[in-house]
Parts: sequence; C-alpha cells; structure tokens
Amino acid sequence: MRCSHRRAAFLTALIAAVAVAAAAQDEVFAFIPDGGRTLLETARAERLPEGLEGAIASQEGDAETWRGRLEAAQADAPALAALDAWQTDTLAHYLAANAPLAAGELPRDGRDMALQLCQSCHIITVVVTQERTREAWLRTMNSPSHIEIATTPAEREALADYLVINAGIPIDQIPPELRAGGASY
Repeated sequence: MRCSHRRAAFLTALIAAVAVAAAAQDEVFAFIPDGGRTLLETARAERLPEGLEGAIASQEGDAETWRGRLEAAQADAPALAALDAWQTDTLAHYLAANAPLAAGELPRDGRDMALQLCQSCHIITVVVTQERTREAWLRTMNSPSHIEIATTPAEREALADYLVINAGIPIDQIPPELRAGGASY
C-alpha cells in the first residue's frame, strides 16, 4: 500500500511539474501572435452568433469569404469585434483552410505548427522574424531539408498563410534569450 501512495505522489508531482513547464513555455512565447485555433476557441468561449457557428460547422470558403462572415458577425459577437485586422485575417485564413469544423477538437494552426515543428531544428526566432511571401515560405517548406517534416500540403499552406500575416516580428520584440545569432534560411 505504501508503494502505491509513493507512486501516486510521484505521478501527481510529475503532472504538476509538466503543467508548470508548459505554462512557463507559453509565457516565453507570448510574443508570437495567436493562431486561428486559439482565436476561434476564445471567440467561441464568449459565444458566436448561431449563423456564424452554423457556417463554421457546414460551409467552406476562401479567406475573403470568411473575413466577410467574421466582420458581419462582429455586431453580435464582442470577441470578434475586439479582433484587430491581423487577428481577423489569421482567423479567416484558418477557417478557409479548415472549415467546415464540427464542435470539438480543432486542427492545429500556424502558431501551433511553428512552435511544434520549426523549433525541432532551429530557434523559433529564425522563423518569426522573417517577412516573406507565401511562395517563399512554401519553397522553404517544400525544400529537401523541410519536406521530411510531418505535414500535409494543406498544413504547409496554412503555416505559410499564418507566417505571411504574423511573421516579420521586429527583433526588439523577441525575448533576448530567444534571439538567434544571425541564423536564417
């Protein structure tokens, strides 16, 4: 019985340590703009109009179509009205890449992929400080050194869209411990 109490105490401590580490990691990367998944989760938490929620669950559309739907819903959705132009574009591109979306777990967004995938080889600063075209990002992601990364073509396109809108962060906005020493693509 004593051994199981120790094991339970150890597992509880381990879970707490992982949670603290995850929270600290989120704080370190707070300078990276939210992606569409987070923006949608936040807006849904404050309730979206039924018409928009229905469209998200049943309709497709390009980014311009989704931007129009989001802007039309702002009067009835304070969370959407609070979004700036970059956030609205980020959410519109996320919906264009992923809708229709049922309620439940949402696919990862550009921020998620940048943090999960790009950092597996180099510091995130190499990615988020560069201002590049969609085509330039896709060329990099489809190059021999990047094609082995576990992404679908649609995910690479979604990541490129996110980076076009949200990358190009000035180096002085990057925490000093994350500033790359001249690395680039």
